[in-house]
Amino acid sequence: MSDIRANEGATEAGFGDYVALLKPRVMSLVVFTALVGLLAAPVAVHPMVALASILFIALGAGASGALNMWWDSDIDAVMRRTSGRPIPAGRVEPGEALGLGLALSGIAVVMLGLAANWFAAAFLAFTIFFYAVVYSMWLKRSTPQNIVIGGAAGAFPPMVGWAAATGGVALEPVLMFALIFMWTPPHFWALALFMRNDYDRARIPMLTVTHGRRTTRAHVLAYTLALAPLAVGAGFTAIGGPVYLATALVLNAIFLRGAWAIWRRDEAMAEADGYAVERRFFRFSLIYLFLHFGAILVETSPMAVIWQGL
Repeated sequence: MSDIRANEGATEAGFGDYVALLKPRVMSLVVFTALVGLLAAPVAVHPMVALASILFIALGAGASGALNMWWDSDIDAVMRRTSGRPIPAGRVEPGEALGLGLALSGIAVVMLGLAANWFAAAFLAFTIFFYAVVYSMWLKRSTPQNIVIGGAAGAFPPMVGWAAATGGVALEPVLMFALIFMWTPPHFWALALFMRNDYDRARIPMLTVTHGRRTTRAHVLAYTLALAPLAVGAGFTAIGGPVYLATALVLNAIFLRGAWAIWRRDEAMAEADGYAVERRFFRFSLIYLFLHFGAILVETSPMAVIWQGL
């Protein structure tokens, strides 16, 4: 990791720059999936405990983002998509991001342990370590399987939320983990298809760089084909039900159609329309995950349990 700046002499950092270090868009997805994991747990959780748990899980997610931005400031500087981030833009010193990330990590882990339980706190600590060290420092720059293996970091939050409620793990949070884990590769490889030049410049061994776009397209389809039965099959488990099953059937039909369309395209077609199909698939993938977890929340909410008992 080196201190490379894209815009020397940039203005002094504002509050928004420190918020940006926490990757708030990524944090919002982490918070939502962790909340679903917590609320889906078959135990009563005091509202204040639940609120505190989600707050400290969010803080841990933000800490991971700050540590990632500190380590990746050199490659962020040469990627068009990330060159405006606070560190490469010269508004925040790398040391500040490192200090913020470490401080928030410690606060999040200790406070989650005090507010909920120490098993959940240890799980959160492992999640931060996995994202910052295993993924950011090792996998991202060393293997085209970086997104496949590293995707576990983004899949842990519902398990952490469940652990905050129950003090352990069970099949249900593992299914939620598997849903995110299998969703991550097609989601990020769709992004890589239309952002390959960025990864080329940064020398990141994304699949598009090491094996080409044709192979990446095939991988998007293959992982989507594996994801669909998993996502639909969860509808027949304890986290599923009629609402989830109907949602999963529709969403996965659309997702499979999008993956098939990506696989059928060649580069001439994609370049001609500015990778419009790949961009739509990437945007829909965010809705896809949000609606799956929204359906899980509907099926496992207290009102749903009362309705099923009538």
